Parts: sequence; C-alpha cells; structure tokens
Amino acid sequence: MTIDLRGRSFLTLLDYTEEEIRHLLDLAKLYKIAKKLDRSHKKLDAKNIALIFEKDSIKTRCAFDVAAMDLGIGVTNIGARELQGDRRESTKDFARGFGKIYDGIAYYGGTQEDLNELNEFAKIPIWNAMTIEYNPTQVLADLLTIEEKLGYLKGANLTFVGYTKNSVVNSLMIACAKMGINFTICAPSDLYPDKSLVNECKNISKKNKSNINLTENIYEGTKDADVIYTCPWKSILESNDISKDKIEKLTNYKVSMELMNNCSQNAIFMHCLPAFHNLETKFGIDIYEDFGIKEMEVTDEVFESNYSVVFDQSENRMHTIKAIIVATLGF
Repeated sequence: MTIDLRGRSFLTLLDYTEEEIRHLLDLAKLYKIAKKLDRSHKKLDAKNIALIFEKDSIKTRCAFDVAAMDLGIGVTNIGARELQGDRRESTKDFARGFGKIYDGIAYYGGTQEDLNELNEFAKIPIWNAMTIEYNPTQVLADLLTIEEKLGYLKGANLTFVGYTKNSVVNSLMIACAKMGINFTICAPSDLYPDKSLVNECKNISKKNKSNINLTENIYEGTKDADVIYTCPWKSILESNDISKDKIEKLTNYKVSMELMNNCSQNAIFMHCLPAFHNLETKFGIDIYEDFGIKEMEVTDEVFESNYSVVFDQSENRMHTIKAIIVATLGF
C-alpha cells in the first residue's frame, strides 16, 4: 500500500493510522543511516519553514534546526519574546500571512486549540513540536528507540511511572494503542490522564490486540515491563499547589534499581529529558534545599546504568522530525 502524507499536518497521532506511523518510522531509519554514513540528503533545498516557540526549549529547537538544515531547508526561529511583541495580530491573520511565506510551521508550547487554529488558517503543514496536551514528535522518536532496542513494537509492555498528567503520556498512550503495545500507567490515581482519552485509547488498543491499564501499585504496574518511562516532576513542583504531601506521594514512584529489577530481563529505561537525577543543576539544588530530595523521578544509578537509553531517544528526535518534514512536504 502506498502511503502519501503530502500536505498533511502532524497535530496528534490520533490523526494517523498504524500504517502511516510505520511509514514515518521506516523513513526515519533511512535518514538515520544517511546521517551515520555522512551522505548528503538535502532533498528540500527550495523549502522554508518557521519554528514558532511559545516557550523556550533548546533541545527541541536544535533537533528541528539540524533536521531542517540536513534537508537543505531554510529555517526562521521565532521565540516567545517576538511573539509577545506582535500580539496586535490575531492568530487567524498571523496564520494566513505565514502560510503565504513558509512551506511548513513547527509549533511549540501553546495549547492544542492554538495549534488547531494555526493549522486551520495557514493552509500548509503544521507540526506539533509540543503542546500542553500532546507531544507526538517526542513519542515518534520513542517508538523508533523502542524498536531499535527491543527489536519489535507489537506486544511490548511499556509502563509509564510517576507524574502522568502531561502531553508525553497522552501521546504515548495513543501511540501504544495504535501500534499494539501494552501500556500501563503507574501513578497516584489523581494524576491519571483525562478519562475520555483513556477510553478512546482503550477502544483503539482492543482493535490492535493490546491493553491499556492503570494502577497505583508500583510493583504490579512494572512487573515484567519491557520499557520503563518517566518524566520530570518539574511541572508539578513549579505549580502553585505544591505541597509536602504531593512530593512524598510522587517519591513512592521514583524509578530505582529495585524497580528496574522487577521488570523483564532486557528492560530499558526511557526519559524525555531533562532528568533531575542528581544535584548538578540549580533546579536540583533548589529542590534539595526546599524538600531535601537529592534525586527526583529517577535515581542517578538507573539514569547512568546500562538500562538507560535516554540519549538515544534524544538523538532519534532529529531523525523522526526529518521523516515528518519530508513525508508532509514531499520532494
């Protein structure tokens, strides 16, 4: 079956079939090989894209920058300060203007509603680099990493541990349902994702003969897992409703070596980064001074162990971003 994604936006993986996701992963593998062999692949040297960042994210911006430059694409970076200085124009008018100038736009940091409005009026491919609700570019790289390390996707057991009310978890749950991966959320019940999304993913997963499970039991949730995934607690720690009780509740879901030993023999540890696993950052020191916590969502022992594939994930974002850009812009 021929897969043609030209002109499509990449807003959420709910919009993509298993076959289309498979196509993007296979394309990313080809570009990863080309990069490793130092083969030029400037397929789109007549194209120009804009990277619009409502919030700062160095790694995401650099992944898009390098991916685009490797493809020969011209890139314009637009940061939060520039956007704030130009709020005299509506999103509708902004989108229509940029849609006439650029061939594609990557958008980071706002809401899915903002992204959808940009997509509606720009009339060019729009790529979700991360919104509050979804992070499909991160998760596409995660799928590539899992397949590289395990050798397969369908039938794998992935458990997300800790703070699960975020865009990465939402997109991971969708991706697992689409690709036949068994997905378990292991977290306090008040941090579970939106029920309607969970139910939608359960319906999708049934068609692909996989399961979506939610549990508060850390050892039940991680038993025989092939993949343990976690993310920073930073978002909850920086919120206005932070409390000692919430910190202690999350501490019970810290990824430790004891937890990894509860998983399958060849399990891997994944993290979307940045990770707070030591006191080598100002944020880590501040949290230690306020709450006495030296390690947050993962111990340093696990982060630095052979289980950890976090930097492979980080690299793979560049390759999957290339696949998304090439597939939707065409060449």
